[in-house]
Amino acid sequence: MKRTRGKKGRILGRVMDQHALLQVQELISDEAKTRDMLIEHLHKIQDKYHHISNRHILSLAKEMNLPMAEVYETATFYHHFDVTKEDEVPPPAITVRVCESLSCEMSGAKKLIEELGSEIDKKHVRIQHVPCVGRCASAPVAVVGTNPIEKANKETVLSAIEKNETSDSLPPNYIDYVSYKDRGGYKTLIDCIDGKHQAEDIIKLLEDSNLRGLGGAGFPTGRKWRILSEQAAPKMIAINIDEGEPGTFKDRHYLETDPHRFIEGTLIAHWAIQAEEIYIYLRDEYAGCRLLLEKELAELQSNPPCQLPKIHLRRGAGAYICGEESAMIESIEGKRGMPRLRPPYVAQVGLFGHPTLEQNMESMHWIRDIIENGPDWFSSNGRRDRKGLRSFSVSGRVKKPGVHVAPAGISMRELINEYCDGMLDGHEFYGYFPGGASGGILPASLGDEPLDFDTLQKHGCFIGSAAIVVLSDKDSAKQMALNSMRFFEDESCGQCTPCRVGTSKAVKLMEKDEWDQALLEELSTAMIDASICGLGQAAPNPLLCAMKYFPKEFE
Repeated sequence: MKRTRGKKGRILGRVMDQHALLQVQELISDEAKTRDMLIEHLHKIQDKYHHISNRHILSLAKEMNLPMAEVYETATFYHHFDVTKEDEVPPPAITVRVCESLSCEMSGAKKLIEELGSEIDKKHVRIQHVPCVGRCASAPVAVVGTNPIEKANKETVLSAIEKNETSDSLPPNYIDYVSYKDRGGYKTLIDCIDGKHQAEDIIKLLEDSNLRGLGGAGFPTGRKWRILSEQAAPKMIAINIDEGEPGTFKDRHYLETDPHRFIEGTLIAHWAIQAEEIYIYLRDEYAGCRLLLEKELAELQSNPPCQLPKIHLRRGAGAYICGEESAMIESIEGKRGMPRLRPPYVAQVGLFGHPTLEQNMESMHWIRDIIENGPDWFSSNGRRDRKGLRSFSVSGRVKKPGVHVAPAGISMRELINEYCDGMLDGHEFYGYFPGGASGGILPASLGDEPLDFDTLQKHGCFIGSAAIVVLSDKDSAKQMALNSMRFFEDESCGQCTPCRVGTSKAVKLMEKDEWDQALLEELSTAMIDASICGLGQAAPNPLLCAMKYFPKEFE
């Protein structure tokens, strides 16, 4: 294709810069240059230089033998890559990301952003307001570089900047590889490989346990394993730890305390369905967890309990949409994280075109316990005829936020009183998000409904990943619905018009003092009916619930 030349016969940014090429070559070194490594290599450039110049884009494209347009499109899709043009000033070396999602806004994130903005030298430090960073129980949260500052205030953030404390560290006191093995870890995996368990028996056991996918969709785990066991080889496994739903942090909790439990569960799944390789997709905000997994996977592979498959750790780059299974697979393959049209389903055509078992990390966390204790151990838990255990990520106006393992079917009032030590002093229970930003908002009058899969749909809500955000009489459901819609507008991948345009239009309508409720309902219907994936389909839930259950806020 003929290109129009500039004054010097060159196109700015298209001429190979040898210095940039050497920089990229040094960073990549001897690592693979296949397409699926593109995002990993972009991270290396971003981490080293705090931005990605167009010279780096061109150099990386040459090294990986990819069109420059594909590298550029992929880099600019993800929030955590700062792609700069030739005439742009790169961002400062330090970025402070202040979460402004539900719990953090309720805890004063806007004030914190304003205070930091008046104190910080913007030439040396950049402040960004960002969506949920997975630490809602300690709101408000600011991340200095990759160092998370929980219950942040101006003083603690400024102190971290002054002391150059810009890197996350290994979580303390977690169960490492040696300790895990000393406590019986990997014995169940060895029993499977040695023939003491049959794959069919394990799959049947999981079906009887009522374990479901705990990332939000709730597909029965045993049934999914059975479907994959019947697919033709080669088969892959992809573990989803991209928990970007505002209000969710359970996966991080389990990673920071007992990481080998989910790894063993994943290896048992690998044996049961006769898969080839394992890919673990970790959200980029969890820098400390990434250090932990790098260390523990290296320990596991250097002294394996049995013959291990290849286990790849892949790093997200700040895109909520990659929590959707097919978008995650696109990202693992080094592409923009855009959901695929279905059919075919991931179980049929997944990673690299192969049948793929995609599971949330917490689902794998329970595998060993269910096998060792029997299916009734898990399914016998539950209230109101529900079965199993749920890990509730609870934040908001309660005295004891955090991850609480409770019976499926527990009510919101019971969860607050029995596990969270009640509401904060001076706060009255007003409403709650049962499933993060996408799960809708319910009023206190529905606080006795059972919390589980399939129990809240009649109210226009769902439990999803059990991300509970508790509102009090000091909060506004109307404002929280707007917060949620702004999140969805920012995180829409842009692939389909109903979601891309619908979220943007909804935000503008919701920012007005008087909502045009009829128009918002019509817009919501279009988004729910026509969006490709769950983001656009679920985005209207909070606004519809606010109008339905909190009418006094609209008087």
